[in-house]
Amino acid sequence: MIITMGNRPDELRALLDSVAKQDGDRVEVVVVGNGSPVPDVPEGVRTIELPENLGIPGGRNVGIEAFGPSGRDVDVLMFLDDDGLLAQHDTAELCRQAFEADPKLGIISFRIADPDTGVTQRRHVPRLRAADPMRSSRVTTFLGGANAVRTKVFAEVGGLPDEFFYAHEETDLAWRALDAGWMIDYRSDMVLFHPTTAPSRHAVYHRMVARNRVWLARRNLPALLVPVYLGVWMLLTLLRRPSRPALRAWFGGFREGWTTSCGPRRPMKWRTVWRLTRLGRPPVI
Repeated sequence: MIITMGNRPDELRALLDSVAKQDGDRVEVVVVGNGSPVPDVPEGVRTIELPENLGIPGGRNVGIEAFGPSGRDVDVLMFLDDDGLLAQHDTAELCRQAFEADPKLGIISFRIADPDTGVTQRRHVPRLRAADPMRSSRVTTFLGGANAVRTKVFAEVGGLPDEFFYAHEETDLAWRALDAGWMIDYRSDMVLFHPTTAPSRHAVYHRMVARNRVWLARRNLPALLVPVYLGVWMLLTLLRRPSRPALRAWFGGFREGWTTSCGPRRPMKWRTVWRLTRLGRPPVI
């Protein structure tokens, strides 16, 4: 499942070619034009063109439903960025094997590597101990543009939060999945090539990150942990010394997160808090 803004036709075609070359059974593909026409795609690739940009989670949720309610027509859905490229021919087969071997595995996060240097950015390793991107492990979140999700997870806990539009929607789903008993793996042997970029390239980055961080806490954390989690992230943001305009946007988003609806609140169980802690990332950081 791929969403596109229609502005990367060459990269999209290369990605689709890499999917078509996967070993094993043919991978069914849907491309969602998120408020834009879908560029030419190979025969057999399904397309959906949305009249407006629904954001990343909204666009992906439409793609999920293309495979039936909660994606139930298939066992697993891969989500890939339209400017990425599957580095190897066995990624889909490795996914099948991983999910078959572990019935409680709900989500796999792929390793993202720069196609020219092979380097994996630290922020692309979804754990606190990120110095060695070649080490696979259990984790508590996943990367939105390079992952695979068992569709039973969507059926049990719901899809991505549409209202987030951009940023932290993966962690929201990850926490709900973990609270329902599913596990998440980071796999270094499943690789998506993707050019090295900075998340702040998006004009809305600082506001969305702050707003959605508040929403994430309000929706998912026990009441006692909400101020701790948000206090830690405010401190980390200040220590990173963003520019004055970026900081102004961040505090505007933080305020917006408290004054607007975050959607349904379903605080995780305290045993899930303990599970996150044992996995190396307590939900306060």
